[in-house]
Amino acid sequence: MTHNLAISQPHSLTVTAGNLDAYINAAYQLPILSVEEEQALAVRLRDKQDLQAARSLITHHLRFVIQVARGYNGYGLALADLIQEGNIGLMKAVKKFDPTLKVRLVSFAVHWIRAEIHEFILRNWRIVKVATTKAQRKLFFNLRSKKKRLGWLSHAEVESVANELGVKPSEVLEMESRLSGQDLGFDAPAASSEDEDMISAPAAYLAHQSDDPATSVENTDWNSHQTQQLCSALNRLDARSREIIEARWLSEHKKTLQDLAKQYNVSAERVRQLENNAMKKLQGFISA
Repeated sequence: MTHNLAISQPHSLTVTAGNLDAYINAAYQLPILSVEEEQALAVRLRDKQDLQAARSLITHHLRFVIQVARGYNGYGLALADLIQEGNIGLMKAVKKFDPTLKVRLVSFAVHWIRAEIHEFILRNWRIVKVATTKAQRKLFFNLRSKKKRLGWLSHAEVESVANELGVKPSEVLEMESRLSGQDLGFDAPAASSEDEDMISAPAAYLAHQSDDPATSVENTDWNSHQTQQLCSALNRLDARSREIIEARWLSEHKKTLQDLAKQYNVSAERVRQLENNAMKKLQGFISA
């Protein structure tokens, strides 16, 4: 993490992410606010937009962010990053906190803290986002805790998890499959014969045929031959038939039958007949 985790309080120290233990120790040294102190600060923030009051509310609740963030250590993301995202949620909660609700800030803020951490995990846990819908998000953060063993869920367990979380059994199976997968670089190092468990990168078996120089040259020659044949066949048509084919099929701005009917002062049906006859002649010239 490149940014700093700072304890924003007058005369307080700023601790970088490289010294996370010092940051955590400093956060826990700050005392917990009493109900009266918390209410007074919240009222000052609401009525006077006192930024010093907001700063105090935030810094004295940093320990709670740390506690919540530690609960998400199992996702393989840096604790410092989780704390940083939780701090953003805490700041949003402090901004929206209403002291007239007679609720402690920590109870109000926990939703905002978790929401920011959840969003961060979903953005960074995999290269490909594994959860987008509300049901998928719910499953992502609850499925692993619901599993009682390492293997795949049985039919009865799938039904139980689906009923408990209020989702479809098919969504449970889909999320279980997503969680069991892993990111794989397209051109990762190829698997060696000594390591049978190593998965081959897609680049090893998804090469496109057009990458073959011989195939590329062959396709180019064939396209050139076809173009020459078409030009030769068009030149063998009478002028009006050639103009109709070019206007109907080869022009960037194609004309309709009605447009050509007006141009040649004939009916649209007559233009269609001329077009069909010209196409048959072209096929004969090319196949000859």
